Amino acid sequence: MITQINLHHFKCFDILKLPIAKLTMLSGSNASGKSSILQALVLLHQTIREHEWSTRLMLNGGTIKLGTVLDVVDKVHGRRNFGIGIESDGHLYQWVFSGERTEMSLSIDSVNVDGMFTEVPAKLQYLLPYGPEVSVPNIARCLRKLTYITAERIGPREFYYLEDKQNNLVVGPTGEHAISLLHSGRDETVFEELRLEGAPPTRLRQVEVRMREFFPGCGLVVEKLPRMNAVTLGLRTSEDTDFHRPVHVGFGLTQVLPIVVAALSASKDDLLLIENPEVHLHPAGQALMGEFLADVARAGVQVIIETHSDHILNGIRRAVRAQSLTPDNVALHFFRPRSESHAQSISPQLDSLGNIDVWPEGFFDQYDKDMNHFAGWAD
Repeated sequence: MITQINLHHFKCFDILKLPIAKLTMLSGSNASGKSSILQALVLLHQTIREHEWSTRLMLNGGTIKLGTVLDVVDKVHGRRNFGIGIESDGHLYQWVFSGERTEMSLSIDSVNVDGMFTEVPAKLQYLLPYGPEVSVPNIARCLRKLTYITAERIGPREFYYLEDKQNNLVVGPTGEHAISLLHSGRDETVFEELRLEGAPPTRLRQVEVRMREFFPGCGLVVEKLPRMNAVTLGLRTSEDTDFHRPVHVGFGLTQVLPIVVAALSASKDDLLLIENPEVHLHPAGQALMGEFLADVARAGVQVIIETHSDHILNGIRRAVRAQSLTPDNVALHFFRPRSESHAQSISPQLDSLGNIDVWPEGFFDQYDKDMNHFAGWAD
Protein backbone atom coordinates (compact mmCIF):
# COMPACT_ATOMS: atom_id res chain seq x y z
CA MET A 1 0.00 0.00 0.00
CA ILE A 2 1.21 3.52 -0.80
CA THR A 3 1.73 5.50 2.41
CA GLN A 4 3.14 8.77 1.05
CA ILE A 5 3.53 10.69 -2.21
CA ASN A 6 6.38 13.18 -2.55
CA LEU A 7 6.47 15.80 -5.32
CA HIS A 8 9.25 18.24 -6.13
CA HIS A 9 8.80 21.02 -8.70
CA PHE A 10 5.81 19.20 -10.21
CA LYS A 11 3.12 21.50 -11.64
CA CYS A 12 1.92 23.83 -8.84
CA PHE A 13 4.02 22.22 -6.11
CA ASP A 14 7.48 23.24 -5.03
CA ILE A 15 7.76 20.53 -2.37
CA LEU A 16 4.89 18.28 -1.23
CA LYS A 17 5.00 15.34 1.17
CA LEU A 18 1.49 13.91 1.33
CA PRO A 19 0.45 11.00 3.61
CA ILE A 20 -1.81 8.45 1.88
CA ALA A 21 -4.17 6.03 3.61
CA LYS A 22 -6.40 3.16 2.51
CA LEU A 23 -8.97 5.84 1.61
CA THR A 24 -7.61 9.29 0.78
CA MET A 25 -9.82 12.25 -0.08
CA LEU A 26 -8.39 15.28 -1.89
CA SER A 27 -10.49 18.44 -1.73
CA GLY A 28 -10.03 22.17 -2.18
CA SER A 29 -10.59 25.06 -4.53
CA ASN A 30 -10.21 24.81 -8.28
CA ALA A 31 -6.64 24.91 -9.62
CA SER A 32 -5.19 24.14 -6.18
CA GLY A 33 -3.32 20.98 -7.17
CA LYS A 34 -5.68 18.11 -6.39
CA SER A 35 -5.60 16.64 -9.89
CA SER A 36 -1.82 17.05 -10.06
CA ILE A 37 -1.36 14.47 -7.32
CA LEU A 38 -3.37 11.90 -9.25
CA GLN A 39 -1.61 12.84 -12.49
CA ALA A 40 1.82 12.16 -11.00
CA LEU A 41 0.80 8.57 -10.28
CA VAL A 42 -0.91 8.24 -13.66
CA LEU A 43 2.26 9.34 -15.50
CA LEU A 44 4.17 6.51 -13.84
CA HIS A 45 1.35 4.09 -14.64
CA GLN A 46 1.12 5.18 -18.27
CA THR A 47 4.82 4.77 -18.94
CA ILE A 48 5.00 1.41 -17.17
CA ARG A 49 1.88 0.13 -18.95
CA GLU A 50 2.72 1.30 -22.47
CA HIS A 51 6.55 1.25 -22.43
CA GLU A 52 7.77 -1.47 -20.06
CA TRP A 53 11.47 -0.88 -20.83
CA SER A 54 11.38 2.88 -21.24
CA THR A 55 14.09 5.12 -19.79
CA ARG A 56 11.89 8.17 -20.35
CA LEU A 57 8.69 9.34 -18.70
CA MET A 58 5.91 9.68 -21.28
CA LEU A 59 3.70 12.74 -20.81
CA ASN A 60 1.20 11.73 -23.48
CA GLY A 61 -0.40 8.35 -24.02
CA GLY A 62 -3.62 6.41 -23.94
CA THR A 63 -4.47 7.30 -20.35
CA ILE A 64 -3.43 10.93 -19.96
CA LYS A 65 -2.10 13.76 -22.11
CA LEU A 66 -0.26 16.53 -20.28
CA GLY A 67 1.53 18.26 -23.14
CA THR A 68 5.17 19.27 -22.83
CA VAL A 69 7.81 19.63 -20.14
CA LEU A 70 6.84 23.30 -19.87
CA ASP A 71 3.32 22.22 -18.83
CA VAL A 72 4.37 19.95 -15.96
CA VAL A 73 7.34 21.68 -14.33
CA ASP A 74 6.56 24.12 -11.51
CA LYS A 75 6.70 27.54 -13.16
CA VAL A 76 7.69 29.38 -9.98
CA HIS A 77 10.62 27.34 -8.67
CA GLY A 78 11.28 24.71 -11.34
CA ARG A 79 13.23 24.92 -14.56
CA ARG A 80 13.46 21.71 -16.58
CA ASN A 81 13.15 18.88 -14.08
CA PHE A 82 10.86 17.52 -11.39
CA GLY A 83 10.76 14.63 -8.95
CA ILE A 84 8.18 12.04 -7.93
CA GLY A 85 8.60 9.88 -4.85
CA ILE A 86 6.49 7.07 -3.43
CA GLU A 87 6.70 5.39 -0.05
CA SER A 88 5.07 1.96 -0.12
CA ASP A 89 5.21 -1.08 2.18
CA GLY A 90 8.24 0.30 4.00
CA HIS A 91 10.20 1.07 0.80
CA LEU A 92 11.11 4.39 -0.81
CA TYR A 93 11.09 4.94 -4.59
CA GLN A 94 12.17 8.29 -6.05
CA TRP A 95 12.65 9.47 -9.60
CA VAL A 96 14.13 12.69 -10.97
CA PHE A 97 13.06 13.52 -14.54
CA SER A 98 14.36 16.24 -16.87
CA GLY A 99 13.78 17.46 -20.41
CA GLU A 100 13.80 20.44 -22.71
CA ARG A 101 10.78 22.68 -22.33
CA THR A 102 9.22 21.71 -25.68
CA GLU A 103 9.71 17.95 -25.31
CA MET A 104 6.78 15.61 -24.68
CA SER A 105 8.75 13.15 -22.57
CA LEU A 106 11.49 13.41 -19.97
CA SER A 107 14.70 11.47 -19.44
CA ILE A 108 15.29 9.80 -16.11
CA ASP A 109 18.22 11.48 -14.37
CA SER A 110 18.20 9.18 -11.36
CA VAL A 111 16.26 6.43 -9.59
CA ASN A 112 16.51 5.98 -5.83
CA VAL A 113 15.32 2.71 -4.31
CA ASP A 114 15.75 2.65 -0.53
CA GLY A 115 18.78 4.90 -0.71
CA MET A 116 20.46 3.07 -3.61
CA PHE A 117 20.87 5.64 -6.39
CA THR A 118 21.14 4.80 -10.08
CA GLU A 119 22.27 7.83 -12.09
CA VAL A 120 21.19 8.11 -15.75
CA PRO A 121 20.13 4.46 -15.88
CA ALA A 122 20.88 2.62 -19.11
CA LYS A 123 18.28 -0.11 -18.60
CA LEU A 124 15.06 -0.05 -16.63
CA GLN A 125 12.03 -2.27 -16.33
CA TYR A 126 8.86 -0.61 -15.07
CA LEU A 127 10.96 2.53 -14.44
CA LEU A 128 13.10 0.64 -11.91
CA PRO A 129 16.67 -0.72 -12.15
CA TYR A 130 16.75 -3.99 -14.06
CA GLY A 131 18.84 -7.05 -13.33
CA PRO A 132 18.41 -10.75 -14.10
CA GLU A 133 18.23 -11.52 -10.40
CA VAL A 134 16.11 -8.50 -9.44
CA SER A 135 12.47 -9.36 -8.82
CA VAL A 136 9.72 -6.96 -9.82
CA PRO A 137 8.64 -5.09 -6.66
CA ASN A 138 5.02 -4.81 -5.62
CA ILE A 139 4.96 -1.08 -6.36
CA ALA A 140 5.64 -1.76 -10.05
CA ARG A 141 2.73 -4.21 -10.22
CA CYS A 142 0.51 -1.78 -8.33
CA LEU A 143 1.30 1.15 -10.65
CA ARG A 144 0.96 -0.97 -13.77
CA LYS A 145 -2.50 -2.20 -12.78
CA LEU A 146 -3.68 1.15 -11.40
CA THR A 147 -7.18 2.28 -12.39
CA TYR A 148 -7.74 5.96 -13.14
CA ILE A 149 -11.24 7.31 -13.75
CA THR A 150 -11.55 10.95 -14.76
CA ALA A 151 -14.41 13.34 -14.09
CA GLU A 152 -15.30 13.32 -17.81
CA ARG A 153 -16.79 9.85 -18.09
CA ILE A 154 -18.61 8.76 -21.21
CA GLY A 155 -22.38 8.98 -21.24
CA PRO A 156 -24.98 6.52 -22.54
CA ARG A 157 -24.10 4.64 -25.75
CA GLU A 158 -26.11 2.54 -28.18
CA PHE A 159 -23.40 -0.14 -28.00
CA TYR A 160 -19.97 -0.66 -26.46
CA TYR A 161 -16.92 -2.13 -28.18
CA LEU A 162 -15.36 -5.29 -26.81
CA GLU A 163 -11.62 -5.41 -26.12
CA ASP A 164 -9.28 -8.38 -25.81
CA LYS A 165 -8.82 -9.51 -22.20
CA GLN A 166 -5.06 -8.94 -22.43
CA ASN A 167 -5.60 -5.26 -23.22
CA ASN A 168 -8.75 -4.68 -21.23
CA LEU A 169 -7.52 -4.84 -17.62
CA VAL A 170 -9.19 -1.66 -16.36
CA VAL A 171 -12.32 0.37 -17.12
CA GLY A 172 -10.34 3.17 -18.80
CA PRO A 173 -10.00 6.85 -17.84
CA THR A 174 -13.46 7.77 -19.15
CA GLY A 175 -15.07 4.42 -18.33
CA GLU A 176 -14.92 3.52 -22.00
CA HIS A 177 -13.96 -0.12 -21.31
CA ALA A 178 -16.28 -0.69 -18.34
CA ILE A 179 -18.96 -2.64 -20.20
CA SER A 180 -16.36 -4.72 -22.04
CA LEU A 181 -14.70 -5.55 -18.71
CA LEU A 182 -18.07 -6.37 -17.19
CA HIS A 183 -18.94 -8.67 -20.09
CA SER A 184 -15.60 -10.48 -20.32
CA GLY A 185 -15.45 -11.04 -16.57
CA ARG A 186 -19.14 -11.51 -15.93
CA ASP A 187 -18.65 -14.98 -14.41
CA GLU A 188 -15.48 -14.19 -12.46
CA THR A 189 -15.81 -14.26 -8.68
CA VAL A 190 -15.63 -11.00 -6.74
CA PHE A 191 -13.31 -11.41 -3.78
CA GLU A 192 -15.10 -12.21 -0.57
CA GLU A 193 -14.65 -8.96 1.34
CA LEU A 194 -16.47 -7.02 -1.39
CA ARG A 195 -19.38 -9.37 -1.97
CA LEU A 196 -22.91 -8.60 -0.89
CA GLU A 197 -25.11 -11.41 0.35
CA GLY A 198 -28.29 -12.27 -1.48
CA ALA A 199 -26.71 -12.39 -4.93
CA PRO A 200 -24.35 -14.81 -6.72
CA PRO A 201 -20.64 -13.96 -6.16
CA THR A 202 -20.01 -13.33 -9.87
CA ARG A 203 -19.01 -9.89 -11.18
CA LEU A 204 -22.15 -9.19 -13.20
CA ARG A 205 -24.55 -10.07 -10.40
CA GLN A 206 -22.50 -8.30 -7.73
CA VAL A 207 -22.27 -5.16 -9.87
CA GLU A 208 -26.03 -5.33 -10.33
CA VAL A 209 -26.77 -5.65 -6.61
CA ARG A 210 -24.32 -2.82 -5.81
CA MET A 211 -26.01 -0.60 -8.37
CA ARG A 212 -29.31 -1.22 -6.58
CA GLU A 213 -27.90 0.52 -3.53
CA PHE A 214 -27.72 3.70 -5.60
CA PHE A 215 -30.73 3.03 -7.84
CA PRO A 216 -33.34 0.76 -6.20
CA GLY A 217 -34.73 -1.81 -8.60
CA CYS A 218 -31.77 -1.47 -10.96
CA GLY A 219 -31.22 -4.36 -13.34
CA LEU A 220 -28.47 -4.99 -15.89
CA VAL A 221 -28.27 -7.10 -19.01
CA VAL A 222 -25.24 -7.20 -21.31
CA GLU A 223 -25.72 -8.90 -24.69
CA LYS A 224 -23.25 -9.48 -27.50
CA LEU A 225 -24.22 -8.17 -30.90
CA PRO A 226 -24.09 -10.82 -33.66
CA ARG A 227 -21.11 -10.60 -36.02
CA MET A 228 -19.70 -7.59 -34.12
CA ASN A 229 -17.07 -7.13 -31.43
CA ALA A 230 -19.55 -5.14 -29.41
CA VAL A 231 -22.24 -5.50 -26.77
CA THR A 232 -25.39 -3.66 -25.81
CA LEU A 233 -26.25 -2.63 -22.28
CA GLY A 234 -29.80 -2.85 -21.02
CA LEU A 235 -30.82 -1.00 -17.87
CA ARG A 236 -33.95 -0.78 -15.82
CA THR A 237 -34.84 1.00 -12.60
CA SER A 238 -37.76 -1.19 -11.58
CA GLU A 239 -38.50 -4.89 -11.70
CA ASP A 240 -41.89 -3.98 -13.14
CA THR A 241 -40.42 -2.55 -16.37
CA ASP A 242 -38.51 -3.87 -19.35
CA PHE A 243 -34.83 -3.13 -19.96
CA HIS A 244 -34.15 0.19 -21.67
CA ARG A 245 -31.34 1.64 -23.69
CA PRO A 246 -28.93 3.60 -21.48
CA VAL A 247 -30.00 6.91 -23.04
CA HIS A 248 -33.47 6.47 -21.52
CA VAL A 249 -32.43 6.02 -17.89
CA GLY A 250 -30.42 9.17 -17.22
CA PHE A 251 -26.76 9.97 -16.84
CA GLY A 252 -26.49 8.97 -13.19
CA LEU A 253 -26.45 5.23 -13.80
CA THR A 254 -23.84 5.37 -16.56
CA GLN A 255 -21.60 7.64 -14.44
CA VAL A 256 -21.69 5.36 -11.39
CA LEU A 257 -21.40 2.10 -13.32
CA PRO A 258 -17.68 2.43 -14.28
CA ILE A 259 -16.78 3.10 -10.63
CA VAL A 260 -18.67 0.04 -9.42
CA VAL A 261 -17.26 -2.16 -12.20
CA ALA A 262 -13.72 -0.95 -11.44
CA ALA A 263 -14.08 -1.63 -7.72
CA LEU A 264 -15.59 -5.10 -8.14
CA SER A 265 -13.02 -6.04 -10.81
CA ALA A 266 -10.12 -5.14 -8.52
CA SER A 267 -7.96 -7.41 -6.42
CA LYS A 268 -6.65 -6.72 -2.97
CA ASP A 269 -3.86 -4.11 -2.86
CA ASP A 270 -4.92 -2.63 -6.20
CA LEU A 271 -5.02 1.16 -6.51
CA LEU A 272 -8.12 3.04 -7.63
CA LEU A 273 -7.98 6.77 -8.49
CA ILE A 274 -11.28 8.58 -9.08
CA GLU A 275 -11.98 12.19 -9.97
CA ASN A 276 -15.35 13.55 -8.83
CA PRO A 277 -17.17 10.30 -8.04
CA GLU A 278 -20.24 12.45 -7.29
CA VAL A 279 -20.86 13.43 -10.93
CA HIS A 280 -24.58 13.35 -11.85
CA LEU A 281 -25.58 11.90 -8.48
CA HIS A 282 -28.35 13.17 -6.20
CA PRO A 283 -26.99 14.28 -2.77
CA ALA A 284 -28.25 11.08 -1.13
CA GLY A 285 -26.48 9.07 -3.83
CA GLN A 286 -23.29 11.05 -3.25
CA ALA A 287 -23.34 10.12 0.43
CA LEU A 288 -23.88 6.48 -0.54
CA MET A 289 -20.88 6.77 -2.88
CA GLY A 290 -18.75 7.90 0.06
CA GLU A 291 -19.87 4.87 2.07
CA PHE A 292 -19.31 2.55 -0.90
CA LEU A 293 -15.74 3.78 -1.42
CA ALA A 294 -15.08 3.35 2.30
CA ASP A 295 -16.34 -0.23 1.94
CA VAL A 296 -13.99 -0.79 -1.02
CA ALA A 297 -11.04 0.54 0.99
CA ARG A 298 -11.95 -1.61 4.00
CA ALA A 299 -11.93 -4.66 1.73
CA GLY A 300 -8.30 -4.01 0.76
CA VAL A 301 -8.39 -1.87 -2.41
CA GLN A 302 -6.57 1.43 -1.91
CA VAL A 303 -8.73 4.36 -3.03
CA ILE A 304 -7.72 7.98 -3.71
CA ILE A 305 -10.50 10.36 -4.70
CA GLU A 306 -10.69 14.00 -5.70
CA THR A 307 -14.03 15.55 -4.83
CA HIS A 308 -15.93 18.81 -4.35
CA SER A 309 -18.82 17.09 -2.57
CA ASP A 310 -19.49 17.50 1.14
CA HIS A 311 -21.93 14.59 0.75
CA ILE A 312 -19.05 12.30 -0.27
CA LEU A 313 -17.18 13.48 2.82
CA ASN A 314 -20.20 12.86 5.03
CA GLY A 315 -20.65 9.38 3.58
CA ILE A 316 -17.07 8.61 4.59
CA ARG A 317 -17.69 10.07 8.05
CA ARG A 318 -20.78 7.87 8.40
CA ALA A 319 -18.74 4.81 7.47
CA VAL A 320 -16.16 5.68 10.14
CA ARG A 321 -18.86 6.24 12.74
CA ALA A 322 -20.38 2.86 11.83
CA GLN A 323 -16.90 1.31 12.31
CA SER A 324 -16.75 0.15 8.70
CA LEU A 325 -13.40 1.90 8.49
CA THR A 326 -11.14 3.14 11.28
CA PRO A 327 -10.04 6.82 11.34
CA ASP A 328 -6.38 5.90 10.80
CA ASN A 329 -7.36 4.34 7.47
CA VAL A 330 -8.75 7.67 6.19
CA ALA A 331 -6.69 10.68 5.08
CA LEU A 332 -8.37 14.02 4.35
CA HIS A 333 -6.36 16.68 2.52
CA PHE A 334 -7.56 20.19 1.72
CA PHE A 335 -5.64 22.27 -0.85
CA ARG A 336 -5.48 26.00 -1.43
CA PRO A 337 -3.76 27.97 -4.21
CA ARG A 338 -0.12 28.63 -3.45
CA SER A 339 0.53 31.66 -1.26
CA GLU A 340 3.25 32.81 1.10
CA SER A 341 0.61 33.58 3.74
CA HIS A 342 -0.69 30.04 4.27
CA ALA A 343 0.17 26.37 3.86
CA GLN A 344 -0.70 24.85 0.50
CA SER A 345 -2.32 21.80 2.10
CA ILE A 346 -4.03 21.09 5.42
CA SER A 347 -4.96 17.62 6.69
CA PRO A 348 -8.04 17.58 8.97
CA GLN A 349 -8.28 14.53 11.21
CA LEU A 350 -11.25 12.24 11.83
CA ASP A 351 -12.07 10.63 15.16
CA SER A 352 -13.93 7.36 15.71
CA LEU A 353 -17.29 9.17 15.76
CA GLY A 354 -16.67 10.77 12.37
CA ASN A 355 -15.97 14.20 13.85
CA ILE A 356 -13.41 16.45 12.12
CA ASP A 357 -10.94 18.36 14.29
CA VAL A 358 -10.42 21.48 12.14
CA TRP A 359 -12.43 23.17 9.41
CA PRO A 360 -10.11 25.50 7.52
CA GLU A 361 -11.58 28.38 5.53
CA GLY A 362 -13.07 26.96 2.32
CA PHE A 363 -13.25 23.36 3.56
CA PHE A 364 -16.86 22.40 2.77
CA ASP A 365 -18.16 25.47 4.61
CA GLN A 366 -20.20 27.07 1.83
CA TYR A 367 -23.52 25.89 3.28
CA ASP A 368 -22.81 27.68 6.56
CA LYS A 369 -21.73 30.81 4.71
CA ASP A 370 -24.92 30.80 2.66
CA MET A 371 -27.06 30.28 5.76
CA ASN A 372 -25.38 33.29 7.36
CA HIS A 373 -26.54 35.38 4.40
CA PHE A 374 -30.12 34.20 4.92
CA ALA A 375 -29.88 34.96 8.64
CA GLY A 376 -28.85 38.49 7.75
CA TRP A 377 -31.88 38.92 5.48
CA ALA A 378 -34.18 37.74 8.25
CA ASP A 379 -32.89 40.51 10.50
